[in-house]
Amino acid sequence: MSQRRADLKQQLLAQARQRRRQRPPETAVAHHGDASRPSTAVHSTVPERFTRFDALPGYQQIALMREGARRLGLTDPFFKVHDGNAGATSLIDGREYLNFASYNYLGFSGDPRINRAACEAVEHYGTSVSASRVVSGERPIHRQLEQALAEAYEVEDAVAFVSGHATNVSTLGYLLGPRDLILHDEYIHNSSLVGAQLSGAKRISFPHNDADALDALLARHRGQFERVLIVIEGLYSMDGDVPELPRFVSLKRRHQAWLMVDEAHSFGVLGKNGLGLRQHFGTAAEDVDIWMGTLSKSLAGCGGYIAGCRAMVETLRYLAPGFLYSVGMPAQVAAPSLEALRLLQREPERVQRLHAISRYFLERARAAGLDTGHSIGAAVVPVIVGSSPLAARLSHALFERGINVQPILHPAVPEKSARLRFFLSCEHTRAQVDQTLSALKEVFQDSR
Repeated sequence: MSQRRADLKQQLLAQARQRRRQRPPETAVAHHGDASRPSTAVHSTVPERFTRFDALPGYQQIALMREGARRLGLTDPFFKVHDGNAGATSLIDGREYLNFASYNYLGFSGDPRINRAACEAVEHYGTSVSASRVVSGERPIHRQLEQALAEAYEVEDAVAFVSGHATNVSTLGYLLGPRDLILHDEYIHNSSLVGAQLSGAKRISFPHNDADALDALLARHRGQFERVLIVIEGLYSMDGDVPELPRFVSLKRRHQAWLMVDEAHSFGVLGKNGLGLRQHFGTAAEDVDIWMGTLSKSLAGCGGYIAGCRAMVETLRYLAPGFLYSVGMPAQVAAPSLEALRLLQREPERVQRLHAISRYFLERARAAGLDTGHSIGAAVVPVIVGSSPLAARLSHALFERGINVQPILHPAVPEKSARLRFFLSCEHTRAQVDQTLSALKEVFQDSR
C-alpha cells in the first residue's frame, strides 16, 4: 500500500512539473505591498496577433470580402447613404432609385401625420427623457403606446424597449436560466440567439418550420428541464415564409411549454388588418405566451416590445436589465409608432395594397423562372441565385440601372442559398415591379 502511495506521489509530482514547463511565463508583478518597487520577473511574450484589432477574425473576413469585391469590380453594397426618407423610392447620391431595401412596409415613415406626431412630442417632452423609466424617465406617451400595443394584441399588457435587438436579448436572458430549455427555429434572428446564450439555458435548434422535429425534441427533453420556451418568428425575413402557428400552439400545450413569436416582420404585414400571425391563422392571442415585435418597420419608429399577460410584462418592466438599466424611449420615437397604430386601424387599405403588390411580385417572378424559395408573397420575396459572387454582381448591376436591392451572402445564408432580398411596400406599383423584374432577367442573363 505504502509503495503504491509513493508511486502515485511521484506520478503527481511529475505531472505538476510537466504542467509548469508547459505554462507560459508569467507577467511581471510588483512585490506585494510595494507597487513602486521595480519587478525583476521576466515578461511574457504575447503573439502580436493578440494585440492588434486588424488581426481579429471578423476584420480579416471583412478585408477578404472587400478584396474579392474589388477584384470583381464591384462596389461595397452595404451602408449606402440615403439622402431622405426611404420608401418605394429613395434618393442615393443625388439619384432616385427604385428601393427594395426598406422595411417601410406600410409607407408610414415619412407620412406627414406621423412626422407631425414626432414634432409635437419633441416640443412637449424635449429630445430625451434623460433617465431610465423606472427612476424619472417615465412619460405619459410611454404607457399610451404600451396600452395601444396591448389592445392591438388583445392581451393584458405590453412593455416597450428602446431597441428591438435588446428586447429579445433582455427578455430571453432574464426569463430563462440554467435549469431551462430554449428550442428555436434554426432561422431565428440573432437577437434571440444572443438572448438564449445570455440566459444560460440549454439551447437546441430544430429544422426550419418543422413542427414534427420540434415534437420529437420536446418528447425527448421536456422532462429534463423546469421551464421550456419555443421561439419562432411570424414572418422569416430571409425567406418570406411563415410557421404553421396552430401546430406550434398544439405542441406547446401538449408538452407544457411556453411559446414566443417574434413579429418583427409580421405585425403590420400579415392578416386582413395587419394584426400579424394570429390574425393570419385566426388564432386567439392567449394561445401564444410571449408576443414580441419591433417598432422600426411597419410602425415607423424604433425599438421593440413584448406583449402578453400582466405578470410576465410586469416582471420585465421591473427586472429585465435591457429595460431597467436603459434610458427610456425618446418621446419623438414613441409618438410616431403610437400614431401608426391608430392609422393602421383606420386605413386597412394600406395592408391590402401591400398584400396585392407582394403577390404580384411573387407571381411575376415565378413566371419569369426565378427561384423565390418558400415565400408566401407578403412583403418579403427572395430571389435565390446560388452563389455569393453572383448575388453581389446582380445587386451591383441593378444598382447601376437605378434599382436598389441588397444581396444576402454567405455566411448570413448557406453559399448555395445566396440571394437578392426584395422588401415590398404598399407604395410600390406594378409598373415598378415589372421594370425591376425585366432588369433582373437581363442582368441575370448577362452574368451567365
